[in-house]
Amino acid sequence: MQLHSYDINPKYSKSVAYFSMEFAIAQSLKIYSGGLGFLAGSHMRSAYDLKQNVVGIGLLWSFGYYDQARNEDGTLRPAFTRKFYYFLEELDVHVTVRVNDEEVRIKAFLLRPDIFGSAPIILLSTDTDENDYLSRTITHKLYDGNERTRVAQEIVLGIGGTKVLEALNHKVDIYHMNEGHALPLVYELYGKHYQTMEALREHVVFTTHTPEAAGNEEHNIHFLHEMGFFNRHSLETVRKLSGYEEGDNFSLTVGALRSAKIANAVSKIHGKVANEMWDHIVDRCDIISITNAQNKKYWTDKTLIRALDEHEDYEVMARKKHLKKLLFDLVADQTGKMLDPEVLTIVWARRFAEYKRPDLLKYDLARFVKLITNEERPVQIIWAGKPYPTDQGSIDTFNELIRISRHYKNIAVITGYELRISRLLKQGSDIWLNTPRITREASGTSGMTASMNGSIHFSIDDGWHPEFARDGKNAFTIPFADPDLSIEDQDRQDYENMMDVLENKILPLYYDDPQEWVEIMKNAMSEIEADFDSGRMAREYYERMFTLHLEPSIPGL
Repeated sequence: MQLHSYDINPKYSKSVAYFSMEFAIAQSLKIYSGGLGFLAGSHMRSAYDLKQNVVGIGLLWSFGYYDQARNEDGTLRPAFTRKFYYFLEELDVHVTVRVNDEEVRIKAFLLRPDIFGSAPIILLSTDTDENDYLSRTITHKLYDGNERTRVAQEIVLGIGGTKVLEALNHKVDIYHMNEGHALPLVYELYGKHYQTMEALREHVVFTTHTPEAAGNEEHNIHFLHEMGFFNRHSLETVRKLSGYEEGDNFSLTVGALRSAKIANAVSKIHGKVANEMWDHIVDRCDIISITNAQNKKYWTDKTLIRALDEHEDYEVMARKKHLKKLLFDLVADQTGKMLDPEVLTIVWARRFAEYKRPDLLKYDLARFVKLITNEERPVQIIWAGKPYPTDQGSIDTFNELIRISRHYKNIAVITGYELRISRLLKQGSDIWLNTPRITREASGTSGMTASMNGSIHFSIDDGWHPEFARDGKNAFTIPFADPDLSIEDQDRQDYENMMDVLENKILPLYYDDPQEWVEIMKNAMSEIEADFDSGRMAREYYERMFTLHLEPSIPGL
């Protein structure tokens, strides 16, 4: 079956299957939660722009991640609503996988390239009348909190996705695992298509996205074997393939590092951290760095870019104020607050997680109140983002910010942080704030799309930021505390450094030197494209990962 509606560029003729648990392609296709999906979506869009021979493989989540609803008091209430997508094309393939020794039927749907301007994406669902209720629930919710369901999802993605491609007679040269969720594909390929590990590894690459323990999934190896994760291979074979001669905790990341010819981290700093994290793993593949990027064509306001290209400073500022008004219409609709487009507007928006410190701005509440009640140099602050629906600590932080916002007309907390609102926030903000603890942010791509729209990145010097930032020229950098300090001391020092830059540098510049502010905006928009548009990233994956040929690195098994 012909999946591509475009002619493949000969430079990118090697056939790649890109396996990812989530893809943020369009607001109307709710199969993503956050950064991993945003990254995969931009990659698929740039694969389309470059006419690459790439096919995405994902899951069709019946209820998505979750919808951010509100309780009567305005606090967060996770809601789950079944989604329907009439623009997807059901494929005539009949594939099953074994989950916990039960046959599970998989339906496959195709997102054609011309629908949203992306590489073709095949989405898998078990939510079909031919399955029992338990099997149907496998593809109900993205990142289901139940361990058995989560592993079943990975079996469907890895083994089911590989089988669907085979049923379609779609030749695959490279299997790209975007995170370790698709690792079961290795156990589908081994012994069936490749008889040795050195032969198999030539066709598998792996991207690791996080230094966080929670992002590097582990399960009991006997539990995984019982679930069918290893596709009926004996535990003896699995231990040889994955290097687990002893011990029962099986890391998906370690399994992927021993099954791929090469892996990549997603920023230069993350590359160093990842190599240190996994240095003890025997016979793992090399980990290089390919810094994440985002699709400029999708994310940018075209009128703003046109004003930049025409060197019209007045038009740049006029358009920015118009974009702020569009954002503020959303704020008024959700909160009843009317924000002022003349006032410096700071946005903190991304996945709510403790190490990202969404509430760092209010660390010293008295200093925070002084900041937001200053009438001489006023500020407006907007928070947005989705906590994991069972992460009560992050939900409590989100709700505490809502409670504080009730007392001030210039603070708002927005719900529904998905593609449409994310784009409004990036186009309508003046400052995009990023506050992770140092070395904990692998990349942090939201600031890239903010910079593309003249929202100046104000960040701890982590992830992609040090590869881009010229402090005070195209971004603002928060000097970070010594990572060897206690968490409490790190937070206090980072807070003081952040507030010093905000109060003594950013606010005076915005209000006292608007011409210099425009120059920084223009520098950010101009300088972001070369290295942080996903066209560069998509090309680099082909050059450094997909077309790379390695000598066998471990003996055949």
